[in-house]
Amino acid sequence: MILLSKLLTTLNLSDTVSKAEPEKQRVLKDTTIESVAEAIKEGKCKKIIVMTGAGISVAAGIPDFRTPGTGLYDNLQKYNLPYPEAVFHIGYFKQRPEPFYALAKEMWPSTFRPTTVHFFIKLLEKKNILLRCFTQNIDTLERVAGILPENVIEAHGSFGTSSCIGCDEKVTEEWLKEKVFNDEIPKCLKCGSLIKPDITFFGQNLPKRFFSSLGDFDECDLLLVIGTSLQVHPFAGLVENPGNNVPRVLINREEVGNFRFKASDNERDVKFLGDCQDNIKHLAKLLGWEDELNDLIVEGEKRHLAQNQPAPEGKL
Repeated sequence: MILLSKLLTTLNLSDTVSKAEPEKQRVLKDTTIESVAEAIKEGKCKKIIVMTGAGISVAAGIPDFRTPGTGLYDNLQKYNLPYPEAVFHIGYFKQRPEPFYALAKEMWPSTFRPTTVHFFIKLLEKKNILLRCFTQNIDTLERVAGILPENVIEAHGSFGTSSCIGCDEKVTEEWLKEKVFNDEIPKCLKCGSLIKPDITFFGQNLPKRFFSSLGDFDECDLLLVIGTSLQVHPFAGLVENPGNNVPRVLINREEVGNFRFKASDNERDVKFLGDCQDNIKHLAKLLGWEDELNDLIVEGEKRHLAQNQPAPEGKL
């Protein structure tokens, strides 16, 4: 009886421990994009963070930075830069701003339209399951796609606003665009220093909002990483921030980043390689969201045409 009593006590204690510390349930059945779609449909993923890079805007006509032959860095040789990244280095910009403004003229955001990926992120927001979009992109196409500003963290700044590098005087986008497209070097009317878009250059601090929003990753229950080389820190390190059981999905042309795709105990990292736009369309199909995504794309096209339609003759 004493032995039986001890055994029951041991069992009860064990049961108490198991109740106090339940095993974390596996979110994905397997590490496939189909399982990711199923988890979203089943409501297991309601606080999704999306991390994006230049790859999602290539389809809009904006080249990425590192693709051999077509990337921006390969096409900067005509400016005789000491190294390609110099065009985005604040020290070099202060000495020789001409290459940056020549490049800015080629990639000015208002001449481009959002892609399928941008509208997919908007659809996540519309369904109230987008926690935040962290983007390296400076093209503001998230805003153009209609994603609310509070849901977008422009980690490297953007063309959306512009300031004097000397006294921080603000200027309008229209004022800066006129200068750039007239091949003028924009200078502050107040102090004479250079004006540049509020893009974070090498040698400058990232926006304060980037750091104040890192707590989002504590709430995240699904991370989608789309169209980025994950070579620039601290942005690249964000993939490490979600909890250990949170699924992480890489949608990219090639494998990048510190994921554990080949680990024998991998239960959360999903690799879905190929063209970003095509892969996102496939994910939307798996989710049964094709029509809704197409509707957003059509609405966006109508907005673009309306905003760029010439005013009737005689009216401003």
